Amino acid sequence: MMTQSLSYRRMLARMGYYNYQNGLIYRHLNQEGGWDHHQELCRGFIIKALDHFKPEKVTVLGSGWLLDIPLVELVERTGKVCLIDIIHPPDVVAQSASFKNVELIEQDITGGLIEDVWQSRHKYSFFNKLKSLKNYDIPEYNPVGDPGMVISLNILTQMEEMLIRFLKKGSKIKEEEFNHFRAEIQKKHIDFLNKHRSVLITDYSEVITDKSGNIKTIPTLFTPLPQSHFKEEWIWDFDQNGEDQYNSRSQFKIVALII
Repeated sequence: MMTQSLSYRRMLARMGYYNYQNGLIYRHLNQEGGWDHHQELCRGFIIKALDHFKPEKVTVLGSGWLLDIPLVELVERTGKVCLIDIIHPPDVVAQSASFKNVELIEQDITGGLIEDVWQSRHKYSFFNKLKSLKNYDIPEYNPVGDPGMVISLNILTQMEEMLIRFLKKGSKIKEEEFNHFRAEIQKKHIDFLNKHRSVLITDYSEVITDKSGNIKTIPTLFTPLPQSHFKEEWIWDFDQNGEDQYNSRSQFKIVALII
């Protein structure tokens, strides 16, 4: 497994990536099975893509805790499986060790934007606040070698989340510019997927229902979806217990595409 340097890991910790990753597994456990339907649909859709493409190699972008990945089926039906994430949890490292054809790679799938944002923010202070995002050149992810069939799994609208939280600290930037920043990151990711046989599973909006029954829909996707051979949609009951939204229920609208 390719591992990040100690200084890079310190950077990720300062930017909140470890807390974010740990928060996902705690949220999953607290939902007491509420995510099961979404995860089953994700795994089923990926298996359909396996049947469609019959790939010799599969690369998963944003493998996370492997909650929604049919790892056994991928291992049994392909020659090699590459799991790529910025950080792999120790449990995933241990689980993957039993499979000879699984490779874990720790990489920034934004193409290096994380470190660019980290380095550039040191130029700013309380008295010299970040005023624009226009100087950031949004790269496209570029892996070494042929990735085979690419799976982008619940990551498209999350890649920029930690970056934006970090950039908002002490900045004067308006939300419209942050949305443009989101759109550019998402577009570059889709541009990469369009170059390969790909599976894209992503949310495109969040629906929040408060305790009085009022509904608010918040877009999470800011760039057009790619053309696809096959498409499915469903609802992910993300927060049934109202933990994140102060007794409001949160659902995500999900789209799954074979590109």
